[in-house]
Amino acid sequence: MSVTAVGWVLTIAVIVALLAVDLVVGTVRPHVVGFREAALWSIFYIAVAVVFGVVFAQVVGWEYGAQYFAGYVVEKSLSVDNLFVFVIIMSTFAVPREHQQRVLSFGIIAALVLRAVFIALGAALLSLFSFMFLLFGLLLLWTAVQLYRHRDQDPDVENNVLVRSCRRLLPVTETYEGGRLVTRVSGRRAVTPLFVVFIAIGGTDILFALDSIPAVFGVTEEPYIVFVANAFALLGLRALYFLVTGLLDRLVYLSPGLAVILAFIGVKLILHWGHGIESRIPEITTAVSLAVIGTVLTVTTVASLIKSRRDPTARAHAGAVVGSRPRRAGDGSHTDG
Repeated sequence: MSVTAVGWVLTIAVIVALLAVDLVVGTVRPHVVGFREAALWSIFYIAVAVVFGVVFAQVVGWEYGAQYFAGYVVEKSLSVDNLFVFVIIMSTFAVPREHQQRVLSFGIIAALVLRAVFIALGAALLSLFSFMFLLFGLLLLWTAVQLYRHRDQDPDVENNVLVRSCRRLLPVTETYEGGRLVTRVSGRRAVTPLFVVFIAIGGTDILFALDSIPAVFGVTEEPYIVFVANAFALLGLRALYFLVTGLLDRLVYLSPGLAVILAFIGVKLILHWGHGIESRIPEITTAVSLAVIGTVLTVTTVASLIKSRRDPTARAHAGAVVGSRPRRAGDGSHTDG
C-alpha cells in the first residue's frame, strides 16, 4: 500500500488536531470528569475511529480496511490494560481528581510519540531483516507467558527504577502545590509528586510500546495502518479512563485474555516468518485474526462479568510483565483516588 506525503501530512494534522482538543479539555480547565462527559467523549473518539476506518477502506480496499480494524481492536484492548496501570499510579500517588486529566493527557502524548518512534524503527527492521518477524513473535510469546503467570499481580509502581531514581536525585515536595510540576521550597527548587507521576507514566508508556507495536505488526505490515490504529486507539483514552475506572475491577479475566491474544499474534508472526522460508507453512489471515481476537475479548468480558457477579470480592489486576517487581494481590488497592 502506497501513501503519499500529502496523505501522511493530512492524517497527522487530523490526529494532532484531535490531540489538541483532548489536551485543551484536560489541562486548560482542570475539573472532575463526570460519567456523562466521559461517555460522550468516548463515543466521539470511537465514532471518529470507525468513520476513518470506513472511509479508509473505501479508498484503499477492504483488505487493508480489515487490517486497520483488526489493529485498532488489538490496540484498544491493550489500551484498557494501560488504564489499569494508570489507575494504580493515580492511587499510589493519591493524585487529586482535578489533576488526573492533565496526567492522562501527558501519558497519551508521550505514548503517541514513543509509538511513532517504535513504529518507524519496527518498520525499518522488518523491511531489512525478515527474521525480525520471528523475534517479534518470540517476544510476544514471552510477554504472553509472563502476563499469564503474573495475571493476579499488579506492577509495583513505587519500586519502578525511574521513580526511585527521581526520588533519590531530586527533592520532592509533600503536596501537589496546585498541580505544578516544579516549585520552590525555602528558596530552593523542588519537584512535586505530579512530576514523579509523569515519570512513572512515561516509563509505563515505554513498556507498553515495546509490547503493542510487535502486536499490531502481527496484524498488518503497513506502517501507515500501524500508526493510525495506534493513534486512534490512544485518542480518547483520557475519557475512557473516567468512563470505565469503576468497571476495571470487574474485568477479572482481562489479563489472561490479553495473554491469549498476544500469544496468538506471536504464533501468527512466527508462521509468517516460516512461510517466507517454506511456502507450505500456512499463514493466518486477517479475517481469522479478527474472529479470534473478537471471540477472545467477548469470552473474556462475559466470563469476567459472570465471575464478578458470583464473587463480589474478585477483582482484576493489570498483570506484571517487566520493569518492576510485582506486587502481590492484596498488598493494596488500585481503586480511583
